[in-house]
Amino acid sequence: MRLNKKLYDLFANQAEKVTIEILSLGLGYTAAVTSDGGIGLAYTYFDNKKACMILNKYVDYESRPAAELLEKIKGNNTIERSMALALVNALNHHRALSFPQDRHNRTLFEEFQIGAGTRIAMVGYFGPLVKMFEEKKATVQILDASRRLGDENTFYDKLGGWAEVLFLTSTSILNNTTEAILSHVHPKVKTVMLGPSTPMVAEAFAHLPVHMLAGTVPIDKENLLKGVRHGMGTPVLQKFGRKSFIRL
Repeated sequence: MRLNKKLYDLFANQAEKVTIEILSLGLGYTAAVTSDGGIGLAYTYFDNKKACMILNKYVDYESRPAAELLEKIKGNNTIERSMALALVNALNHHRALSFPQDRHNRTLFEEFQIGAGTRIAMVGYFGPLVKMFEEKKATVQILDASRRLGDENTFYDKLGGWAEVLFLTSTSILNNTTEAILSHVHPKVKTVMLGPSTPMVAEAFAHLPVHMLAGTVPIDKENLLKGVRHGMGTPVLQKFGRKSFIRL
């Protein structure tokens, strides 16, 4: 996928200069900490787990060059891509700290003019946002395979003419569906990539019809790592970071 290759290319040189201090795979999210103080998150994407091992080979990436793990962003194993995407976000951490915050989604709603009658397509179920959409009396169509919500073909038809705004989970990077989904988007649709996995890297999305990146930038390292170890998800982990955004 071109997006994965761009993420690799953008951070390859930096990854040669730092090592991985901590790599923690939680049931909900994966966290990576680099020797330069960066920390990043990505969803832990299990793909048909059928045994006690989720990787065929044990590699201890800690204390090793980050470049060795970054390479996995281009691979086929979803767990390795989860680790590599967390690393990308760790390598980008210092830069991401300068991005503006949107703790209560006010900028998000203003930017995309979310209100009564707005037609929203959503890939990945974000409960708090769905509640806000309902309060605003917007109309929402959701595609989420894990929750068995929506029909793919019907949803893609909606992207081609019905939808005004697309909220696309950045977990789509991990199952390599980002570009396939966006290939169905009508030119008038405004798209935001969102979720703690979101790489806040504008350059990586220059070839795609994405208008905003909305992610989580970790702040409280110790509590965030504990939350990851304890299998916590977005509602908890966001307490230990800031919700930030970039306009593209």
